[in-house]
Amino acid sequence: MSATAAVRPATPPPVEHQTTVGNYFVSNYPPFSFWKPEHVAEARAALARPAQPGVPLGVYLHIPFCRKRCHFCYFRVYTDKDSTAIKAYLDLALRELQQYATMPFISGRKPQFVYFGGGTPSYLSESQLRQLTDQMKALLPWDAAEEVTFECEPGTLSDHKLKTIRELGVTRLSLGVENFSDHVLEINGRAHRSPEIRRAYHFARELDFPQINIDLIAGMVEETEENWRDCVRQTLQLAPDSVTIYQMEVPYNTQIYQEMKAQGKLAAPVADWDTKRRWVDYAFGEMERAGYTVASAYTAVKDPARTRFVYRDSLWRGADLIGLGVASFSHVNGTHFQNQHDFEPYLAELRQDRLPIYRALTPTERERVIRELVLQFKLGRVSRHYFATKLGADLTTVFAEPIRRLREWGFLAIDGDWLRFSREGLLQVDRLVHEFFLPEHRHARYA
Repeated sequence: MSATAAVRPATPPPVEHQTTVGNYFVSNYPPFSFWKPEHVAEARAALARPAQPGVPLGVYLHIPFCRKRCHFCYFRVYTDKDSTAIKAYLDLALRELQQYATMPFISGRKPQFVYFGGGTPSYLSESQLRQLTDQMKALLPWDAAEEVTFECEPGTLSDHKLKTIRELGVTRLSLGVENFSDHVLEINGRAHRSPEIRRAYHFARELDFPQINIDLIAGMVEETEENWRDCVRQTLQLAPDSVTIYQMEVPYNTQIYQEMKAQGKLAAPVADWDTKRRWVDYAFGEMERAGYTVASAYTAVKDPARTRFVYRDSLWRGADLIGLGVASFSHVNGTHFQNQHDFEPYLAELRQDRLPIYRALTPTERERVIRELVLQFKLGRVSRHYFATKLGADLTTVFAEPIRRLREWGFLAIDGDWLRFSREGLLQVDRLVHEFFLPEHRHARYA
């Protein structure tokens, strides 16, 4: 691989102060808009090959059902499905796993991690959860899993359901709190309210989950400085094992964008980027004063020695992932692919005993390096030795120009083996990592 040849002036990229429409959070590379149906054969070929030695395996199941659709939600979710439709969906997701379990890339491997995401996994009943997970374990045993994560909406939880979730083997319970203000929750379309947060959290603590995570969102509609500080205070009062904080973005398929479009507005009715970064910085500072450690651009953990994010860290280092369910993303043997992104087409494919793969992409060697680099930068630092040993890439040569620019802007430093982001850089890492994108990806639509 050759070093970047173009030399650009060391002027920081312009900041979009207002929040405008589009994806901000970088979750993969190359951008999803470059994944195409014509590459699906590459995914099928990857599934037919044995796995590379030492590559971990994970399983993700998308539960797309919710009590309400949040106004900022851009995931594939449904609020109109009855019990018959839900049963059909779960049965066919199990059929999808059954097909994968017999393929060469599995060949006796067991998941290192299992993740139930949504939507709202906790929307399911206790009996549905037991039947689902019992059958999943029969197809692909979890006994070697280091982490089983389960996302919850606080208002869907009772002490009995939480007890069931704990008995299923869940090790990390993630509560989608987002905010403690009933007004902010209501105006942003959340289904739960603050009393349900505390009740669910205390039930979970009594059941001794190894890790309880609380999600917050900085910059929601009608958020204020005073309320944000109170959210941080209330979070610290609960003392969760970890806290995840996202900065509000407004992708195209959100209700907020539809309202913006109808009104002819370009700026979203949420906090601007400078404010959101300042609020996250304030939260991180308060958490550090309370003994937490900032572990990534989005997370603070109480005890780094025992609190891990196996799902995140393994994916960011190239793990294989089976993504089950509508619109789910997978990565197997170096190829990325996504399932059918609408409910009926997803079900229809599985009823015909076909894997519901909709689009795919196999990154080039250079793109693979960029993917791991931009994702691992979210941890605040990357190891040059890791990239040289695993991927044969000398980062300071291959990415000499973007590294130089970020250093001159004051966002990045070289510290021995490590390339480290400053706190200011970490707070806007999703914007800054575009400097490492290939030219054809830098200004393209992300999703």
